[in-house]
Amino acid sequence: MEHWYYYPLLIVVGFIVGFINTVAGGGSLLSLPVLIFMGLPPTLANGTNRVAIVIQTALATAGFRSKGVSTFPFNIYLGIAAFFGSLLGAKIAVDIDEAIFNKVLAIIMAAVILIIIFKPKTNLTNLQERLTGKYLWLGIIVFFFLGIYGGFINAGIGFLIILYLHYSHYMSLVRVNATKVFVVFIYTLGALAVFIFNDKVDFKIGLILAIGNAAGAWVSSRLSVKKGDGFIRAFLIVMVSIMAIKLWFF
Repeated sequence: MEHWYYYPLLIVVGFIVGFINTVAGGGSLLSLPVLIFMGLPPTLANGTNRVAIVIQTALATAGFRSKGVSTFPFNIYLGIAAFFGSLLGAKIAVDIDEAIFNKVLAIIMAAVILIIIFKPKTNLTNLQERLTGKYLWLGIIVFFFLGIYGGFINAGIGFLIILYLHYSHYMSLVRVNATKVFVVFIYTLGALAVFIFNDKVDFKIGLILAIGNAAGAWVSSRLSVKKGDGFIRAFLIVMVSIMAIKLWFF
């Protein structure tokens, strides 16, 4: 990078991204454009971003565990399935029609917010989490395909994971986020390995970005447990609305 002020900017952006990714999702829609603006080619930016995501999700997982929130071994099964999917997704992450991709993702984001707002509320206090049997196997299949998407681009996947786990497995949003960050950590290890193998990672920039990501993830993981589902739901609605508008119009 040519300018010294890019480095503190990366840390600030990383903090915002780490906070957003942990409590909701879509942070990569901020970090990727910033990395490209700083001179990285899109594929290199995509790979470099994974360094920060690995460290961010590791710290977020530790943050949730420090508050006693864990979904072991359910998160392990989903993480392994997503890991194998991410290998495929990262392998094909070479060319992408950005215009079409942005339109499709904007539609997905709009669909997510409509479901969050209009879906009848589920009283999860009276429902048992569905983490075993056929629901576990369905989750494994779903997360293999989510892993493909995550390995390919990752941007916006947090919204999809939250939506699926909350309404299909009857998990509270706090436990959903704890599961999400662990699964993303596992599959991003696979995607990062593929990008490294193809020489598509700038470790210096990735590690600087990761300083901010890790700090934001640690703060938001502990804050979301303290504030509970209402805070996460409100944050989700705001973030999904912003991302959908940005992708469709800009």
